[in-house]
Parts: sequence; C-alpha cells; structure tokens
Amino acid sequence: MSASFLSSIHLELRARARAMFTSLEPHGPLDDAQLKAEVARLGFYPYLVPASHGGALPKVDVLSICVLREELAYRNAAADSLFAVQGLGSHPVLLAGNEAQQAALLPKVAKGEVLFAFALTEPEAGSDVGALSTKAERHGDGWRITGQKRFISNAGVATHYTVFARTGDGPKGISAFVVPADAKGFRVSRQMELMGEHPIGELQLENCEVPDSARLGELGQGMKLALSTLDVFRSTVGAAAVGMARRALDEAVSYSKSRKQFGAPLAELSAVQALIADSAVELEASRLLVHQAALTKDQGQARVTYEAAVAKLFSTEAAQRIVDRCLQVHGGNGVVKGAPVERLYRDVRALRIYEGASEVQRLVIARHLLG
Repeated sequence: MSASFLSSIHLELRARARAMFTSLEPHGPLDDAQLKAEVARLGFYPYLVPASHGGALPKVDVLSICVLREELAYRNAAADSLFAVQGLGSHPVLLAGNEAQQAALLPKVAKGEVLFAFALTEPEAGSDVGALSTKAERHGDGWRITGQKRFISNAGVATHYTVFARTGDGPKGISAFVVPADAKGFRVSRQMELMGEHPIGELQLENCEVPDSARLGELGQGMKLALSTLDVFRSTVGAAAVGMARRALDEAVSYSKSRKQFGAPLAELSAVQALIADSAVELEASRLLVHQAALTKDQGQARVTYEAAVAKLFSTEAAQRIVDRCLQVHGGNGVVKGAPVERLYRDVRALRIYEGASEVQRLVIARHLLG
C-alpha cells in the first residue's frame, strides 16, 4: 500500500482506526440511532475541529480525515457518511463562525454531542448552486427561512443543520445559517431510501425562525463559504472511494484463492489475474492523487479546487470500475444480496454524484487549464 504522503502520525492513526473500526463490520444493518451512537463512541470526531476547540490536532488536517474516511468506508459506508457530513456541516462554523458560535458548537462537535448536516442541495439546485431558491428574510431581531432542501445526508439524525439560503440576488446573495433541529418551522419532511444505506432525506422550512446569531459570517458570504468547505472535503470523498475499492479488491483476492473452477483456484486463471492487477493499479493511483490533494491543502495552499477535482474524479470513477471487476470475480455469488461486493456495488455509486458529479469535476478541471 502506498504510504509516501503519510507521516508517522498518519500511519499511527491508520493503525488505530483499523483496530477500532472492526466494530462497524455490518453483521446486519445498524439502524440510524445505533450507527450514530457507535460512530460517536469510536472517538474520531476530534479530527474535524482544531485543538483550540477540543480537537485532536492544532488545526484540521485533511490528510488525517482522508485516512479515517478510507478506513471507515472499508468497513461501513453509512458510518463513513455520518462522520464525513459531521465535518462538512460543521466546517462552515470553523471558517466563518464568530468566537461565541465556535465556542458553543465546535467542542460539542469534537465530543459527538451534536451532529451536523450540510443543507445546500434543493430539488432545483444540485450542481447549479446558483439556482438556490430557499429564502431568508429579516423578521424582528432574527430571520425567517422558507424553502425545501433535498438529498441532505444526516437528515433525521442531525441536531444542527448548516442551511444555505438566499438573502439577496445572484451568487453573492446567498448566506449561511446554523439551524437547530428543534427550530420552529423546521422539519424533516421525508426520509429517502437510496441504493446505499445511510441517513438522508428532505427538509422543509416554513417560516423557520432563527435568531441573528444563527447567521455564519457576513451576509452574501454563503456561496464562498459553501465552496471553501467543499474544497476541503471533496478530496476526502476520494478517500472513501479508495476505502470501498480496497475492500472490494481484498474480497476478490480472498475469493479467487478459495473458489475452485475447472479443478483449480480462480486465482490461477489469467483472466482473473488481469482483473485483479488492473484494480490494484487504479487503487494505488487513486490513493496517491487523494493524498496529494489533501497534503497540498494541509501545506497551506488557500484553494485546492483543481487538485481536489482531479482526485475526486479519478478515484470515484476508478472505484466504480474496481468494484465492478471484483464483483465479476465472484460470479453469481457476487450479486447475492448482502454479499460484501454486492453491498459495495450499491454504496460506491453515489460517490460519483455527491459533492460535485463527475461531469462537474471535468468542467472544473478544464476551466482551470483553459483559463
């Protein structure tokens, strides 16, 4: 396994995570409440906030988050999503929250006492964030927010939602608010069932009342805040893809050694060897691109939009191919519902869509190069 970008601290973290995450091996799906409790119990949320607010390291280290997401996704995609969205939803507080907001929320993020969600996507505003229509209007000393959000991970289990709403016109007319789950006028209107298993749903805000202290940063800073957050976490999606692909490859290698066809193990067939070799090459390349993007950010580069887009595009597309090859190695046993590779085949598909679909990543990369 590639480790050229990993320091001794990262290697130690990886070893600790591998030892602890075995509890997440799905012996049958955990319900949302059980999953929430188990991920919090494992104690890795401190890597999502800086030490000044109870975090594990002096500052948020993207490479550490990538290490953790690879190991979580290897075991349980739903647990990985829960952890990742805690970071995605709370990171705007770190970027733009005032001292009072950070002091009130970030230590609780580290302890797992609150769980965040990132409420940006709407029925008519997915990749096109500029089409966002949820509105926040002044009401006395606070705000009333009205709109609908869709495909919101952690919906129904989150205690706080970072909601992006329109306070003006155009890209600079979007602002961000922290909305507690018990806010008046806020509700989870529908839990959605997707191919993969993790908490996700739709939100309805009907004159949802929040105080002015719920607003993050300046008015109109929401779009910049959302993109800056995605800049950090987009490469970690690639890490999740690496984790799923690695699990699929491990399953295929093990199965090919034990399964016999035509009087010999599958592993002796050149066609199977080619499937495994191609998968190994793409897996190694994916991990290196993900770690490179994360390390570039950790070393102080303000924006890593290009690097993160390259890492996410390649690793998620490669993971889809790797899982497909590894399922093929299993033959009929690979499509039996509940088999590890069948579960991975369903779980890996969403990675090519959320936090910027592959087609959007291609646009980002091309525009960066073409100017």
